[in-house]
Amino acid sequence: MSEYRINQITNQAGTAGPQVAGITTFSSSSGLVMPSGATEYRGGRGRGLFAGGGFPSVINTIEYITISTTSNAFDFGDLITTGYGRGSASSSTRGLFGGGAGATATNAIEYVTISSTGNGFDFGDLTSSIRRFTSAASNSIRGVWAGGFTPGSTNRIDYVNIATLGDAIVFGDLTVNSSSKASLSSPIRMLFAGDQGVPGTFLKINVIDYITIATTGNAQDFGDLLNPTQSFAGCSSSVRGIFGGGGIGNPSTTLTNVIQYVTIASLGDAIDFGDLTSARGSLKATSSQTRGLFGGGYIAPAEVKTLEFITIASLGNATTFGNLASNGFLPAACSDAHGGLGD
Repeated sequence: MSEYRINQITNQAGTAGPQVAGITTFSSSSGLVMPSGATEYRGGRGRGLFAGGGFPSVINTIEYITISTTSNAFDFGDLITTGYGRGSASSSTRGLFGGGAGATATNAIEYVTISSTGNGFDFGDLTSSIRRFTSAASNSIRGVWAGGFTPGSTNRIDYVNIATLGDAIVFGDLTVNSSSKASLSSPIRMLFAGDQGVPGTFLKINVIDYITIATTGNAQDFGDLLNPTQSFAGCSSSVRGIFGGGGIGNPSTTLTNVIQYVTIASLGDAIDFGDLTSARGSLKATSSQTRGLFGGGYIAPAEVKTLEFITIASLGNATTFGNLASNGFLPAACSDAHGGLGD
């Protein structure tokens, strides 16, 4: 009998493993190890999405990237509505996009399946009838939205169960009314930082709030950012939270390229991490457990389509990743491997 040495078996198309039907036997001198754990965690994760955005022409485009590589973004599909200033939350399977501004302000939440490509579907609504410039984060179970304009600035925190469809439920309140915050999460905690300030005064704040995801209740003080900041981006591993870019000062609209970080499980003020490739505001970020990815933004008078990345566990400046095709001003961003999902 001949001996065959086989390193890999795939289906006929070479895109997946074989499907075995009926009764069969297997014999091997080295044994066979079957995969274990939830199927959504068995490879293939690490996709980031950037959705909507645009100024002055709002868009509904969704684009995707593979976080572990470097490249330009690819077309994923379209949201139901155009707009910017949405908050985005995600599990390892679903991405949710809620609220937003544009031609009209909305409280609608849409969802997509991250591993596929396609258009958004209706999920439900946030608790207030209008919710723009809100921010969101998530663990594998809950998505949480905080702050925004309704039309005045609000301290409302809402949550949904990502695996189901339905309207959001009140979680609690932020420590202050605020909007255009940066947000991030570990599997246990979510952090919401900064503030756009009241229109006309634009008195930004440097406050970082935190909540415990599995509970409900009001946010508590975590520490302070390096400067009062608004319209900036947050991302994380399960250990370290990263904030980057934005407009700083009071009432100045000076843009910054500073990246700063905190240790999510502790309390304390942010520490300098490095710099983005350019100073800009109105950008968003997403991450895997190892990389943080910043995309889009605005440097008057034009949108920025730059994508750049950092290695979360180290300190240092961002490196060019590629470019978005269209999304620039305040897109929503999420991934299927971010810090709130753990390892």
